[in-house]
Amino acid sequence: MTLYIGLMSGTSADGLDAALVEFGPTPRLRASYALKYPAELQRQLRQLATSDTVAVASLLDVQHTLAELSVTAVQQLLHSADLPASAVRAIGSHGHTLHHRPQPNCASWQLDNPSWLAEHTGITCVADFRRRDIAAGGQGAPLVPAFHRQMLANERGMVLNIGGIANLSMLNHDDVSGFDCGPGNALLDEYCQQQHLGACDQNGQRASQGKVNQALLEQWLQDPYFTTPPPRSTGREHFNLQRFAVPVGMHHNDALATLQQLTVNSIRMAVQHYGLSSAPIWVCGGGAHNQAMMAALQQALPHHAVASTADIGIDPDWVEAMAFAWLAKQALEGQCGNIASVTGAAGGRILGGIYPA
Repeated sequence: MTLYIGLMSGTSADGLDAALVEFGPTPRLRASYALKYPAELQRQLRQLATSDTVAVASLLDVQHTLAELSVTAVQQLLHSADLPASAVRAIGSHGHTLHHRPQPNCASWQLDNPSWLAEHTGITCVADFRRRDIAAGGQGAPLVPAFHRQMLANERGMVLNIGGIANLSMLNHDDVSGFDCGPGNALLDEYCQQQHLGACDQNGQRASQGKVNQALLEQWLQDPYFTTPPPRSTGREHFNLQRFAVPVGMHHNDALATLQQLTVNSIRMAVQHYGLSSAPIWVCGGGAHNQAMMAALQQALPHHAVASTADIGIDPDWVEAMAFAWLAKQALEGQCGNIASVTGAAGGRILGGIYPA
């Protein structure tokens, strides 16, 4: 039995997911823990992700807060599993993405402190997974398709992760491809928070009561990202309300309906241009719980069965955290963590820096 921990702080910036994963013939989730970020930290992370300038002292404060919360999440996870730190071989820590600009800057910046994590948990930590792929000419993302292949060996279908950004993996038995479609929940959540409507549009309730502004939707869909061929990846630095502005005075429900349809249409375009014909689409991430979005996706993609990964026995909330546990395992075993055809890298690479306990 080999146990690893994966830590994932997604672009939604609402909290940290910690997954304890047992690796045998197939990965198995042994325990999980969700740590919700304090409201002020959420605000700081979202501001950092869309700001061109930042005070260094503030950045360091946020980094240290994240490091301490990461230690807490690991400790709580081990407590819930009734395991000592010595039972875990390593932690795979993604960190929190502030900016992802593989082109033209050859850069992706995840705020993290793996040295602190290793020191204060007593567990070896693997971190900084994306930059080696970028150094090899890749996008540094998405990295999860390689894990999807491991998780769903010999399956034919598509895995659609709807977090802040939506990404799609195409699994055709041993053949794997994938890329970022565009926005997932990022614009919806940002609008709700900006307008003081709550953290998100729960179950798409407001969006389902609104009317899509077709002219605005068509304007947004002209963004060149949507017609950029893979390999491609993106983040909040591109998909934010400064770029995709909602007109002043627009009814909240109509704004959310239009933003939700932008997510749905960009996913539909991705599937129609690059997806597997008639293959099932298994949805994970927060979007899997949005009933209105799931219904809209099924309507937009009538030739595909759209369902949560829960329908195939995989908890939709923990797939990404599990992926970074797997990437830590790959690094310690000297195995590649990327798929060059997905990221555009010159070849397979061992990803991540290793910080011994």
